[in-house]
Amino acid sequence: MGFVPFTFIDFMDIILVAMIMYWIYRTTKGTNAPYILSGIIAVYLLWVVVRALNMELLSTILGQLISVGAIALIIVFQPELRRFLQMIGMRQKQFNFITRIFSTGEDRVQTNVVPIVTACREMAETKTGALIVIGQQSDLRLIAEGGIAVDAKVSVPLLKNIFFKNAPLHDGAVIVEGDRVVAAKCILPVTQTDVPKSYGTRHRAAIGMSEISDAIIVVVSEETGQIAAAQGGHLRRDLDPARLQQILQRYLAVNTRRRSKKEVAE
Repeated sequence: MGFVPFTFIDFMDIILVAMIMYWIYRTTKGTNAPYILSGIIAVYLLWVVVRALNMELLSTILGQLISVGAIALIIVFQPELRRFLQMIGMRQKQFNFITRIFSTGEDRVQTNVVPIVTACREMAETKTGALIVIGQQSDLRLIAEGGIAVDAKVSVPLLKNIFFKNAPLHDGAVIVEGDRVVAAKCILPVTQTDVPKSYGTRHRAAIGMSEISDAIIVVVSEETGQIAAAQGGHLRRDLDPARLQQILQRYLAVNTRRRSKKEVAE
């Protein structure tokens, strides 16, 4: 009796499937998705067993259930699928394949972080909640279009007026690109990962936005007045103004050097 042939391609196939399953688990951790996926896998395995046993009626019923389930899956996992596609879009921007084709060659104006840091310091002193998204390479137009267009130069009075408690634009995030405040009152995607219960809505939104873009998001807590910054899905809390300025300048400088190297290579 011979063994089932097992090649290197089969081995790689198993490894890739395992990696994809692990990545799906990590992406959906903290939501109901793992439980739903477990149910789907259980139904599918049952269908495979039923087919192998030639149980025609039950096989047909389960087959139809799986067919309808594919559509239901898209509906149920709509937020996760959108997040997945956004992450894929972010990754392709990092590899810079498609963006080179549509690049206009325009130089991006460097963001001046001093008024942002100063505004955050003064708002922290008065416990004024704030959420500021500093954009880089990722396209933030969809987020900006969901808010109110501003298109004004970044300044301390502007930021403080936007986030003033009784101001009409204070609820939501401000999008900063270059030296301009592009939009205010923008709604950010909230992270679906497990975070401490002490994190408020602003902190969750900051992490969620940093997971799908290369932007760095600054948060001022309305409850404690503490300053935090999110980037790459990670949140740094309890930042003093000097530390915040250092982080922003270092991060923006790294991205500027990366863009310069790409321009030279092109």
